[in-house]
Amino acid sequence: QVQLVESGGGLVQAGGSLRLSCTASGGTFSRYAMGWFRQAPGKEREFVAAISRSGSNTYYANSMKGRFTISRDNAKNTVYLQMNSLKPEDTALYYCAASAAFIVTTTTARYDYWGPGTQVTVSS
Repeated sequence: QVQLVESGGGLVQAGGSLRLSCTASGGTFSRYAMGWFRQAPGKEREFVAAISRSGSNTYYANSMKGRFTISRDNAKNTVYLQMNSLKPEDTALYYCAASAAFIVTTTTARYDYWGPGTQVTVSS
């Protein structure tokens, strides 16, 4: 019942920044923990970051710590991913996802809704 749509992807040079947005509709946004995942060609979908329902707790994959920041604005039904110091290896299709689980998870199986993804390409 929740629809998610990502935006903000594009082409950026190494070292640059990009801000992704994901807007939800069809549900009560504040009831869901939100996560960002990515998938590069030939690789598994991997966890990037997650944020609790209230936005008070955030979680990051080790490779993202210090570079990426997840945030949310429940009044706008939107979750963001600020990406700084981008590297070519960050190139991937980025997905946002919503989870109704009480405990924030980094695994794809525990997320209930997914957006179609937005492409991020980092050139070198």
